[in-house]
Parts: sequence; structure tokens; C-alpha cells
Amino acid sequence: MFTLSQTSRAWFIDRARQAREERLVQKERERAAVVIQAHVRSFLCRSRLQRDIRREIDDFFKADDPGSTKRSALCIFKIARKLLFVFRIKEDNERFEKLCRSILSSMDAENEPKVWYVSLACSKDLTLLWIKQIKSILWYCCDFLKQLKPEILQDSRLITLYLTMLVTFTDTSTWKILRGKGESLRPAMNHICANIMGHLNQHGFYSVLQVLLTRGLARPRPCLSKGTLTAAFSLALRPVIAAQFSDNLIRPFLIHIMSVPALVTHLSTVTPERLTVLESHDMLRKFIMFLRDEDRCRDVCESLEGCHTLCLMSNLLHLGSLSPKVLEEETDGFVSLLTQMLCYCQKYVSQKKSNLTHWHPVLGWFSQSVDYGLNESMHLITKQLQFLWGVPLIRIFFCDILSKKLLESQEPAHVQPASPQNVLPVKSLLKRAFQKSASVRNILRPVGGKRVDSAEVQKVCNICVLYQTSLTTLTQIRLQILTGLTYLDDLLPKLWAFICELGPHGGLKLFLECLNNDTEESKQLLAMLMLFCDCSRHLITILDDIEVYEEQISFKLEELVTISSFLNSFVFKMIWDGIVENAKGETLELFQSVHGWLMVLYERDCRRRFAPEDHWLRKDLKPSVLFQELDRDRKRAQLILQYIPHVIPHKNRVLLFRTMVTKEKEKLGLVETSSASPHVTHITIRRSRMLEDGYEQLRQLSQHAMKGVIRVKFVNDLGVDEAGIDQDGVFKEFLEEIIKRVFDPALNLFKTTSGDERLYPSPTSYIHENYLQLFEFVGKMLGKAVYEGIVVDVPFASFFLSQLLGHHHSVFYSSVDELPSLDSEFYKNLTSIKRYDGDIADLGLTLSYDEDVMGQVMLRSVPEVERSS
Repeated sequence: MFTLSQTSRAWFIDRARQAREERLVQKERERAAVVIQAHVRSFLCRSRLQRDIRREIDDFFKADDPGSTKRSALCIFKIARKLLFVFRIKEDNERFEKLCRSILSSMDAENEPKVWYVSLACSKDLTLLWIKQIKSILWYCCDFLKQLKPEILQDSRLITLYLTMLVTFTDTSTWKILRGKGESLRPAMNHICANIMGHLNQHGFYSVLQVLLTRGLARPRPCLSKGTLTAAFSLALRPVIAAQFSDNLIRPFLIHIMSVPALVTHLSTVTPERLTVLESHDMLRKFIMFLRDEDRCRDVCESLEGCHTLCLMSNLLHLGSLSPKVLEEETDGFVSLLTQMLCYCQKYVSQKKSNLTHWHPVLGWFSQSVDYGLNESMHLITKQLQFLWGVPLIRIFFCDILSKKLLESQEPAHVQPASPQNVLPVKSLLKRAFQKSASVRNILRPVGGKRVDSAEVQKVCNICVLYQTSLTTLTQIRLQILTGLTYLDDLLPKLWAFICELGPHGGLKLFLECLNNDTEESKQLLAMLMLFCDCSRHLITILDDIEVYEEQISFKLEELVTISSFLNSFVFKMIWDGIVENAKGETLELFQSVHGWLMVLYERDCRRRFAPEDHWLRKDLKPSVLFQELDRDRKRAQLILQYIPHVIPHKNRVLLFRTMVTKEKEKLGLVETSSASPHVTHITIRRSRMLEDGYEQLRQLSQHAMKGVIRVKFVNDLGVDEAGIDQDGVFKEFLEEIIKRVFDPALNLFKTTSGDERLYPSPTSYIHENYLQLFEFVGKMLGKAVYEGIVVDVPFASFFLSQLLGHHHSVFYSSVDELPSLDSEFYKNLTSIKRYDGDIADLGLTLSYDEDVMGQVMLRSVPEVERSS
């Protein structure tokens, strides 16, 4: 009985709890239903109110046709308040457009103060409300400008409308209320305009203009009309001018406006009067003063990133080209800011492709994000960048060097081609080059040399650092930069004279000392040397022999002698003092620049001599010392042989090579000794099929067997051995005969040049089924001859030797330089065309040539594709 009572009691308690929970749930449902109903009623009420307001707005604008009486400003103000109350960009864009047109129409009314929308700003009761309303309207104009596309006709009209709104209410110059007696209101109205402009700036007004200008101008042909571009740029200038060019507004102007791609180019062609405004306010000087500060310039560059930093720099360069007087006065600051911008971009320039790099058409592989939307305007940006290496800017930057007058030379105007008899003694030339009295050009300099810490030297160094930085940063237009820097014939000779007179003991000693100093001053001096070497190397590769040896453009032959002596000594010291062994970064780039210029001069001298006998040898490097260094496996001795073997006499190089071959043979066990005999390869050759048998039996030999002893046995066609000839002599005879046959033009594996009959691979060698294997076999036979010390007469053409040595991979390789060794007559005709003063079309030339193909002359025409390129 007790148990039943407890169970019943628990059941009743549980039922009561469930009932209570159900009542709570029901109350919650009822409360939720009330809230939902309230929200629905609120939504329906708001929707009804919004429909009513929009209907009222539509009726207002519908009645406002051109033939009706103009609405009062108060009516427009009230309808504008209602529109702003319910405004949604997607739903009310047309209503907002009509509102803007009504406001602008009211401002155009003549002698109707009540109609002028701006008249409400004079009302004590409505001033604050009017200011708040116009701020909202103008910012909605900005929102629309960010979305509109100027290439679409309808959007272009709206852009003009909203820009007109912004122009009208950010400046009082067009307000008719201020005419006559209203002039007294101008200060107050100007203050209101400044307030409105400040509001827009705080909300990102410059970003809006940047988007608009970039969409309209970042393309080959701008789609912004003259009026639109004028309005947008005027709006951008107003805050800066109103704030009296404060740093707080110059910074956003540079970041958002001056970084628009090719902005100055479009301004100069579409609305040049805007550039006049910039000049009248001396804006370029203010930009230079702002950006010459390293922290400010870094801040601007980091805000823009690399792509848009390049756009800013190109616009500043274009602006500078239009203001040469400012550049003359602010050269140091302008050079400094350009260098800082290039250095910022250079940090992100990569030498190779990776997962973290992006391709940029000017910078190459770039580790920052690339705005590919700028690609269409990249050719305009490149044209602006070209001002940096254009003649006007170069003359301004290097005015201290270029202004030096040259003394009249006592030599006749026409200089005979160089010969060993015509070249001055080396000691005399070096004395003229490195002593402190005068340079080879006889430029007037103060006795005692220039102090490296003088203002003139520092200025020239900074300019050279700028151009050297541009070469290493703007990698895809490097050749354009070099071509521009070499355009003036007197720049490089005067820069060389300037280099020679640095320091109290001449240029060479100073630059050698800089190699061991890690100071900023030393880096700048070495950058100047690098720039000189890179530009000179580029120049010499585009000059033909007549220009170098007879006309002596830019450099006299005696200058080339002194330059080569300088470079020879400098490169030797870099290697011998161990600087090259662990060279990285700037030091490695310096060595490559100096060594490249040295080797171009050396190859030019090998082709046609301009230097005295033994000019390239190092008298202080004894062959015995070099041999000892090689025996000790010293890196510097190996680098001497790798980079500048010409400093060692040829006979010593041959002796060294034979010694190295002998040591290798001993190491490989290819020399017969009392305890062992080398491995011998026996081959049988039929004299009537010497080439075929030699090819079949030797082409498969391993490298070790090819270096070893090869015994040749000649047999006749019946297979009977020939007798009476020693074995070594037989191999030499076999090798000479093989080489003689493969180089016979009748075989069509090689051809000879038309002039001096030098050998080069035949363009039609492919007629042989296995022609590639034949070329490989020929290479092995020549290598075997060199390895065994067998002299063979194989006169290769110099252009073919350049290909074998890999010179054609260099950016400074000039195929035109090699053309005389292929066809001297063709080269002569080309150079005559180069110097032709008239219209080349008058010559009636065709892009075709005759080619001798196995005895048959065939006419070859250059394809149209190659012509256009």
C-alpha cells in the first residue's frame, strides 16, 4: 500500500511539471507570434511609407519638366530629405540622378535667389540640415562614381553629372548667390565648402577619384572626355591647394592620384591646361621636397606596392621633363627620390620564376602581387620611364661633366686606322690616363685630382647609382636604358676622364682601395664604375669597325688602350686578391660588368688590333708562380685561366695545357710504365672508306678509351695489311686524313666563307641522314688532336668560334660584329646603308639574298613576319 502511494505521488508530480512546461512553451509561442506580427506590421508599414514617399518623389520629378516653373530651393530640399530617408542605391539610382539634375538646374537660374539650392545655406534654421544633406548627396555621388564604367556611354553621362555635382559644391566660384551684394557671404561659404571637402576626404574621396581615373585612363586610349578628366583632376587638386600643400594632403594625392598610370601623359594630350595649374603652384618641387625624405618615400612606396610605385615614378619623370628649370635646381632631391623608389622595387625583383613570383612586363619576375589591369597602359608607362634616360634629363643630371670644355686637338680630323706603329707606347698612355694632371681628352681639371668627398663627386656618384639601380631593377627594358645613356657621344669619354682623376693618385688606385672597403662612399664609386662599364660595353657592340677604328666615335683608340689597361689591372687584382672567390651580390655584379667590358675590348682587339704588342700581358705575373699556384690547387690561379687567360703568354698557356694533359694521362693510367701498360684500342681502316670506317669504329668509344692509345691498321680493299709504317705515325696520318675529308666543302658538312675561305657548318648539312652524329664525331676527332698535341689546319670562321664559346648567349653579343667574317661584302653594303643620308626607299632594295646550295644558286626571301619584326 505504501509503495503504491509513493508511485502515484511521483506520477502526479511529473504530470504537473509537464503541464507547467507546456504552459511556458505556449506563452513563448504567443510572445514570438506577437513579435513576428509586430515586425511584419512594421515592415509592411515601412514598405507602404517608402512606396508612398517614392511615389511622391516620382510625382515631383514627373511634374518638373522643362516647360514648368522652376521649383524653389526649399521644395528640392524637402524632396531630397525624403529621398535620402528611403534611399537604396539599386532601387533609387534614377531618382537620385533626377535629384542631382534638379539641384544643378536650380543653380543655373538667373536672378532667382529662392530657386538656388545653395541659398538654403544662408538660412539660420536650415544651414546645418542643408550642410548635412549636401554631404550625404555628394558622398552618394562618390559611391556611384566607384561603380560606373566610363567606357559605357550611359555611365559616362552619369559620371559627368556626379562630377559636376562635386565640382559645384566644393568651390564657390560658380555660385551666383555670391555676386554683387552677396560678396560679403563668400568667406562663410568658402568655409562651408572646406567643411564639405574635409568630410569627403575623411571618407576616402581620393580613393574614389583613383578608381575613376584608373578605369578611364589605364588603357591605350583614354575613355574620359576632356571635361570629365578636367573635373576629376581639379577635384583632386582642390584639397591640396586649400590646405596650402600640407604634408597630410600631399601624401594621399601622391598615393591615389599621381600613381594613376600615365596620368601626366593623358593630361598633356587631353587637357594641358591642368598641367599649367601644376606648374603655377610649383607642385613638382613640393613633391620632391616631400619624397626626398627617406621615411616618407618608403611610406608612399609601401602603400602603393611595386606596380603602382612604378606608375608614380613614371608620372614624376614626365612631370620633370616638362619642368627642366625645377630639375636643375632640385637635381639632388629628384635623383634621391627616384633612387629610393627603384630600390624599393628592386627588393622584390627576382631572377627566376617561382611559386611566389609574378611576371611584370617591365620588372620581370616580381615577388609582390602584380596588377594585370595595368598591362594595357604599360607601353605608356614605359614611354614615361624613357624620360629618365632621355637626352634632356641626362644633360641636366650630368651637367657638371658635360659642361667641361674640350681643348682643340692637334691631330688631323681624319684619323688613320690603328696599327702597331700608330699606337702610343703603353707607359705613355698609362701616364696620361692615371696621373692627376689631365685625362686623355685633355679636359681641364684642377691639379691634384678630385676629392671623393667633394659635392661634385658625390652628385655624380648619386646619379650613377640611380642609373645603375634602374639597370638592375627595370630588367625588361635594360637595353633601352643602355641605348639612351650611350646616345650622347661625349658622355662616356667625359665620365671616363672623371673616373681617372678621382683621388690624389688617380682613379685605378682609388677603385682598388674601394674593393676592400664596405663604406657607402665606396659602394657609390664602384656603382659609377659599373655604370661606365655596362654602358661602354653596350656602345662598343653597336658600333661597326669604321665607327670604332676610323671615325673613332665616343672613344679615341688611345682611350681604348688606357681603358683596357685599367680594366685588365682591375680584374686581375680582383681575382688575385681573392675578392672574386667568394663574391656575391654587388661585388659579383661589379666583376661581371668590368670583366664583360674587358673581354669585349679584348675580342675587338683580336679581330682587329688597336693595342700595342704584349698589351694584354701581366708582366708581374710570372708563369712559374702561376704553375705553382695551380699545383697547390689555388682557386685564384684557376680563375685567372677561366676569366683572363690572355694575361699569360700564349706559349706558356700551351706548355701549361700540355703539362695538364700529361698529368691527367698519368692519373688515368694512360702512360706506359715499367709495371703496367695502358689500354690500347685497335681499329682497322680501309683507305678507300677511311671516313666511314673511322666513324663506325670510333663514335661509340667511351671518353676514357678516346683519351687512351688508339692503334690504326690500314688494309687495302682485299683486306691485306699495309706494312712499313710505324703505329704512331699511322694514327697521325689517319687523323689528318679524317679531318681533311670532313672539312671538305664537297661533303657539305662544312662550308667556307666567300672572302678568306674560313670554315663554318653548312646550312644544308641536314641532307646527311646522320649529320648530327657526324658533327659529334668531328668534335671528338678535333678534341683527340688537341689532346695528343697533333697540329691540324682547320681555319674556323670567327663567328662560328663565337658560337662555340657561347658568346651569343650574352645580351651584349652583336651578330653584326661577326658578319664580316661570314660575308665581308654584305657587311660593307649594310654599313653603307646605315650611313645613307637620303630616303632608303629610293635605293629599291629587297629583303632577299642568293644562297649557293650544292652548286645551285637559289633566291631566298625574308618572310613577311620577319620583316614586320
